[in-house]
Amino acid sequence: MALSNSQYEQIMRTYEQRQLDNEYQLRERYKRAYSLIPELEELDHAISSLSLEKARKLLDGDETALLSLKQDLTSLTLQKQRLLESHGLPSDYLELHYTCPDCQDTGYQGTQKCHCLKKAIVDLLYTQSNLHEILEKENFHTCCLDFYSSNHIDPLTGRSSLESMQTALKTCHDFAAHFSENFQNILLYGDTGVGKTFLSHCIAKELIDQAYSVIYFSAAQLFDLFARHTFGRKEEQDQEEPEYIYNCDLLIIDDLGTELSNSFTTSQLFVCLNERILRQKSTVISTNLALEDIKSIYSERIFSRISSNYTMLRLTGDDIRIQKKLLNLGGTKDATSY
Repeated sequence: MALSNSQYEQIMRTYEQRQLDNEYQLRERYKRAYSLIPELEELDHAISSLSLEKARKLLDGDETALLSLKQDLTSLTLQKQRLLESHGLPSDYLELHYTCPDCQDTGYQGTQKCHCLKKAIVDLLYTQSNLHEILEKENFHTCCLDFYSSNHIDPLTGRSSLESMQTALKTCHDFAAHFSENFQNILLYGDTGVGKTFLSHCIAKELIDQAYSVIYFSAAQLFDLFARHTFGRKEEQDQEEPEYIYNCDLLIIDDLGTELSNSFTTSQLFVCLNERILRQKSTVISTNLALEDIKSIYSERIFSRISSNYTMLRLTGDDIRIQKKLLNLGGTKDATSY
């Protein structure tokens, strides 16, 4: 998931093209304005002449030249703005217009990456996670409750598979709808193949459509990345890579528990979850592990962070993949009859 030099250059070429487009559009606006308002061109010539004249005086030692230049330029600029507005054009019509005014489409504010560049990097990383095609198929609009039985009762909660999914679906809907208002996290846990990953995809689709930065990892991918960053050769490391993970708007960790668990993965999981909680950045985790297993595998400290900061949604039922296979073979829609 680290940016290679070619990927960074690809993003920066976008910024360079954006700047060229801005300048081209400004030249086109000047042509139109001069054609519509001939007096504007005369004013611009007057501004150029005035600037040259005052520059000469300043070089000759006239200390009042700079002050009078500012005053004269202010007067001429106001005349330009009034002319533009009187012909139905905005007062800033003959100024450069930027996609991101904060960095003026350079990608940087001083020596720091602008928020728009950080988002472009995250978007590129997200694109490489191969979720785009999946999200076209797996989202709130394609969610179907037909595979959840009202007769499949969870012995731990006493609730049916259908009730659990309806609750989880509403919670995930609300999570996405109020994402900008509330800091929330979600743990989706329970049986295999009952829609936990599907719901995380639904949330991802909603937030990406709202221009939030979303990064998706399987647990194995996430810990591999942390291992490369910790143990890899220094010249191959992207020092800002953890920042993308800690600071993206939403981090999705799928299939927690499928990775090879050890003291390193446990410590890295704690750092990741704790850092995002401190930064008030939301996380969604899906796992087939029971809550007791999370506590025993990843430590009470991690379980404490999750239990106190996450909405925990338990999903149960028959594996939907098996149900669909049975349906294709001419069987019933649900392995458990309604």
